[in-house]
Amino acid sequence: MKRAGYVALGVLLLIAVWQTVFVIGGYDASLFPPPGSVARGIAELVTDGTLAGHMRISLFRFAAGYVTASAAAVGLGLLLGQLPRVWKTIDPIVQVIRPVSPIAWSPFIVLWFGIGNTPAIVIIFLAAFFPVLLSTVSGMRKVDPIHVKLARNLEMKRSAFVTRIVLPSAFPTIANGLHIAIGTSWIFLVSGEMVGAQSGLGYLIVDSRNTLRLDLVMSGIVCIGLFGLLLDRLVGLFESWVGRHWGASGR
Repeated sequence: MKRAGYVALGVLLLIAVWQTVFVIGGYDASLFPPPGSVARGIAELVTDGTLAGHMRISLFRFAAGYVTASAAAVGLGLLLGQLPRVWKTIDPIVQVIRPVSPIAWSPFIVLWFGIGNTPAIVIIFLAAFFPVLLSTVSGMRKVDPIHVKLARNLEMKRSAFVTRIVLPSAFPTIANGLHIAIGTSWIFLVSGEMVGAQSGLGYLIVDSRNTLRLDLVMSGIVCIGLFGLLLDRLVGLFESWVGRHWGASGR
């Protein structure tokens, strides 16, 4: 309850600053929409079903890219974390590819996968994969070597070793990567939809800009921020659930 109160207070403060800048700056509402105009724009998008349609498509693309990237990165990271010599060979390659923006790959992605949902999903996958991979490998290094030797001496099964020793020790670090990946993949989802998609929140912003409806542009931006916050909170709930299930430290 206290957290919800702080969130509401932060939102009210942001709206107050926004309105103050609009009034003091003397901006035209068509160039810098005030909170009231944006609220009416959101109501318009909700009423005619436009927001629900674009949001549904964006969330599908995000879920497909983020979940597959997280699963692949955690699995590969758990494996590479146990093979330090292999990781030392692969790490320079990862460090070269990781800083490249997924949008830089968009010309090749469009050529290889065409236009539609797949290019956006691939961009999200690239944005989420590397933060989760690096955090998983880093988390593996925090597993107590004594626990590893004890598990080997007891001939513990691989599944029990992972769920009872590795994940409780490594999960807090992995969770940091999951949180970072939420932000980066959501950002690049919108960017990807601005490039070649014909639907989604990114397309909504571009289409509204082309029709000079900056109130709808700002409405799309507000919705992107709010849903990004919601997604981050959902990952926090997942982290807490895993913490209770495996004994890792939650939030």
